[in-house]
Amino acid sequence: MTDDYLFKSRIRESTHISTRQYARLVDNWVRDIGLDPGEYGTHSLRRTKASLIYRRTKNLRAVQLLLGHSKMESTVRYLGIEVEDALEMAEQTEI
Repeated sequence: MTDDYLFKSRIRESTHISTRQYARLVDNWVRDIGLDPGEYGTHSLRRTKASLIYRRTKNLRAVQLLLGHSKMESTVRYLGIEVEDALEMAEQTEI
């Protein structure tokens, strides 16, 4: 349903809050729990969610779709998985 938003607007013309309003909410939540708002925000939440989905599923295509990336290379760069995968393989290799 297109009008089923988690953060509904109090203004009748809009069915959801703006991205700026959402950013202010996140900033307040971060401050309220005693974290540095310069280190946590809407983008870090988005990236963390995508990274967790990739780590659990290894489904790069699903993460690409969720992030709205048109190129797989963009998703690979965004997640930094080349380095991560190399380190993981190195840890799993016994000599």
